[in-house]
Amino acid sequence: MRERVLVIDSNLMTQRRLMRSVLEPNDYEHLQALSGREGLELARDRDPAVIILDYNLSDQDSFDLLIELQELDALVPVIFASADQSTRTILRAFRLGASDFLRKPLESAEVLAALKRTLRDERSLSKRRDLTRRLREANRQLQDQFQELSTVYAIGRAVTSLLDLNQVLNRVVEAAVYTVGAEEGTLMLLDDESNELYLRAAKDVGEEAARNLRLRVDDSAAGRALRTNRPVHLTGDSVKLATGYLVKSLLYVPLRVPGRGAIGVLGVANRWADQVFSQRDIRLVSAMADYAAIAIDNARLFEHAETERAKLEAVLREAEEAIIVVDEDDRVLLCNAAACGIWRLTREDLFREGTPQPLEEVILDSDILELFGEASDQDEAVHREITLRKKRTYKAHLTPVEGVGRVLMLQDITHLKELNRLKSEFVATVSHDLRTPLTSIQGYVELLPRVGPLNERQEQFIGRVQVSLRSITDLINNLLDIRRIEAELDMRVEPCDLREIIDRVIGRLRDLAETEGQDLRWERPDALPLVEGHPGRLTQVVDNLVNNAIKYTQEGGLITVSANQDDGHVVVHVCDNGLGIPLEEQPHIFDKFYRVQSETADDVGGTGLGLAIVKAVIEKHGGRIWVESKPGLGSTFSFILPAIAEGS
Repeated sequence: MRERVLVIDSNLMTQRRLMRSVLEPNDYEHLQALSGREGLELARDRDPAVIILDYNLSDQDSFDLLIELQELDALVPVIFASADQSTRTILRAFRLGASDFLRKPLESAEVLAALKRTLRDERSLSKRRDLTRRLREANRQLQDQFQELSTVYAIGRAVTSLLDLNQVLNRVVEAAVYTVGAEEGTLMLLDDESNELYLRAAKDVGEEAARNLRLRVDDSAAGRALRTNRPVHLTGDSVKLATGYLVKSLLYVPLRVPGRGAIGVLGVANRWADQVFSQRDIRLVSAMADYAAIAIDNARLFEHAETERAKLEAVLREAEEAIIVVDEDDRVLLCNAAACGIWRLTREDLFREGTPQPLEEVILDSDILELFGEASDQDEAVHREITLRKKRTYKAHLTPVEGVGRVLMLQDITHLKELNRLKSEFVATVSHDLRTPLTSIQGYVELLPRVGPLNERQEQFIGRVQVSLRSITDLINNLLDIRRIEAELDMRVEPCDLREIIDRVIGRLRDLAETEGQDLRWERPDALPLVEGHPGRLTQVVDNLVNNAIKYTQEGGLITVSANQDDGHVVVHVCDNGLGIPLEEQPHIFDKFYRVQSETADDVGGTGLGLAIVKAVIEKHGGRIWVESKPGLGSTFSFILPAIAEGS
């Protein structure tokens, strides 16, 4: 397309000369104006690419015309031509918006150069103007998007901070209506049983319509949004929302909960206004719906958590056991009524200005603090009997809970300890009193063969009596042993080498193991620290453990005894590949008179006191004993004792 050049000059000869020598040879279209008024009209109507304006016009001042040309929306570049070469004229022309200046008389080469220069600059300027326009448009769009996001964020923050479900739903509907300028809004949730959407919250919906608003999922626009999981936008003169309820424009978006899918719909509508919802409106309402779904799920989870917390608080409040919960920094998080009763604590003692207090500032009891210190060092559960105020005895269980801290439970066993003491005294008294008649019976049974010959049947009866007498005697001796151990009678201690003790036990029991067809091994270490203990009692411990391993291991089995030192302690293991112990019975095997109940172990004799004696001896020596076992694979009994420090 040829570029138009408008020449505004009252001299017709100048017009023709420019046309013939400059414009036509260079393929410019010539627009001729012999007056300022004609030139202004052509500039307005014909959209020239450039204007050449003469200084001397017949009808008006050229500077006034220059001002009028600059006020046109097109902003056409003007080349000002004048015979007046004064600085004042040139500066005035440029100040009023001229793009270039030519001196008269006009030279064809200078005019052509000025045209090319001006058009080139104008193209560059046009590009810059277009770029500026596009940047302004992009900036406007970004500002709109920023405003949109700010609105969504502000509303979303307000909504998701609420945990009361009614407040959440009403706030979401109000926000949706306000954001898109709708006349009314609804939020409906799915009733799984009836497969209907029922109104849960509304804004500016009539009371009667709200009361009766239930929509079937398979036969409604709201149901379509739920089924397809996409927004549904309807417009028209009479869009039916429900029976007898018409709107002009309607928008539904689904409420989506991760992992559960669509649980309802959020809708906005215009009943009277002709406003159609835009894509921006759809985006905003969809954002509101997403916030609503998150808030609904948060409120549901909070309600569930509050219910469970209330249940837990009720359990802890009514629990007879004292319970204390601390965080990972040993600040008291919970202290139930029983625990508060022991130390006479109030809520102000536990929480000052709502801040949990450190355990050592709340409970001034050295045994409890020592228990927590021990648990911190071991990073595992700790169980111990402790005596607190009023001389009451408690079974303490301190257990780490990942993500919380630790839980201490104190079970009052004072009455059990007293019962156990009375029972032990009774058993000890009875056992002691039984020894005299049993000794007499044993003596008379042994004298029977001396007073006359016995037939074979009588000898069998005497043998059975002697076996029963030995069992009763072993039982009485064990009972008296436990009594003496618990009372710490005859417990004089001295430095002991467990290797020598195990040497003697293995030497004595190896023949028994070989008789049973078993391999008894003693993995004797080259060196082992001494322990402070009673040699006889420690021998009894090892003897009982190895004897048990022999009794509960089948023919051809392997029994291994080993020992090692570990961080200032001596650890002894007695391992077998025998019958093993069921997991549910392992916590009870150190109880008095407890026997493992299984078909394979029923024919193994015993009083059920051997392991109780072992446990009592080890604990009196400041140690600990435990078992690891699997049925059919065998058992490992281990005990640990503090070693005597070197140089002590």
